Amino acid sequence: MKLAPDFQFDFDVVIIGAGAAGLAAAQELRNRQLSVMVLEARTRLGGRALTHHLQGGIVFDVGCEWLHSADLNPFVQIGRSLGFDVVPTQPHWSEQSLDINFPAADQRQFQAASAAFYRRLRRAAGLVEDTAAAEWLEPGNKWNPLIDAISSYVSGAELSRLSVHDSENYLDTDLNWRVPRGYGALVASLGAGCSVTLAAQVHLIDHSGADAIRIETSRGVICARKVICTVPTALLAHEAIRFDPPLPKKIAAAAGLPLGNAEKVMLHVDHAEDLPVDGHLFGAADRTATGSYDIRPMGRPCIEAFFGGTLARELQGRGELVDFAIEELTNLFGWAFRHNVRAVAHSDWAGDTLSRGSYSYALPGQAGNRAILAETVDDRLFFAGEATSTRFFSTAHGAYQSGQRAAIEAMRALGFTADIRHDALEIRQ
Repeated sequence: MKLAPDFQFDFDVVIIGAGAAGLAAAQELRNRQLSVMVLEARTRLGGRALTHHLQGGIVFDVGCEWLHSADLNPFVQIGRSLGFDVVPTQPHWSEQSLDINFPAADQRQFQAASAAFYRRLRRAAGLVEDTAAAEWLEPGNKWNPLIDAISSYVSGAELSRLSVHDSENYLDTDLNWRVPRGYGALVASLGAGCSVTLAAQVHLIDHSGADAIRIETSRGVICARKVICTVPTALLAHEAIRFDPPLPKKIAAAAGLPLGNAEKVMLHVDHAEDLPVDGHLFGAADRTATGSYDIRPMGRPCIEAFFGGTLARELQGRGELVDFAIEELTNLFGWAFRHNVRAVAHSDWAGDTLSRGSYSYALPGQAGNRAILAETVDDRLFFAGEATSTRFFSTAHGAYQSGQRAAIEAMRALGFTADIRHDALEIRQ
């Protein structure tokens, strides 16, 4: 392959992926007298963070949407520094508005059953042997299906596929805030001032040479002293990017951290003033295969439908996400509702060839894979992304902090020591 004319030759650091992790790494490396290039296979910045601005003032975060653990989330300060409003509002995910199909007494029973389940899960996390989270459901409890449904929203997979050790490693302060202009728009804004080449799909990372790492891309061949790889685990596991020499430990680690399925449908609602602002509904309280519905988020004339796990994968595969959402809501609101609602956008992360899923979870016995995935290779290859975070996986802020960590590791390998910040929130914590 010939060197593409729009590439410089011999970068100090090449970053693969312009999502939250890659852009964070690029920001960390700025002003270090280093030549840095970000290669992004997409034609946009942000990776699995993406905001669409729709008619009627509807803002649709196709990917990440909530600033989880807002008191620890660096995007709160970043957003404010970049002129983004950050709204300290809490979601109502476990509640049922309007007393529809899920009476208050049942909601209290469900919440008690859910709290008891998570207490058992915490005890199970102290066992030496890892187990599947589903093993700690109370046999026969009527609320097990809904507990499992919520797992599918949180992790993109049902409890039978989740590692207890990994689930209990996750740090959640239960403080969730919003970005009215869009979380995806905020993440993409990190690219300002960074050198990014779009539509540059990486095929091969040849690190067999003693000095330069040779990177074959759809735009040509470039060389670098160090490489930071931030691509999703689904692509690593399927070797969408090949390494020479191969990295079997990385491939195996990624395979144990698959991307779950989480999909959304944005519905515009006529006469939305009849609905509660920032309300919430479950499509059904007695089954796992149901949607979670945010009603008039931030007062906008819409309902955002959320699906996870097996249901999300099957509905998306058959093209039935929209029909399922409208049918469930019609069952709740009555037949006339069908004439007041229409789909205006939806996600398709499972069908996105550059992600092949939504966010990572660990299979039982694979919780340690996150640390393995984060390990450097010969002080030349560095790995970041939400899946490499042991405390904040599946989040944009986990990805961001992992990018900071990888950049600092790369700088140390390049001989930078005196001026490296030591307050990055995640140095493989």
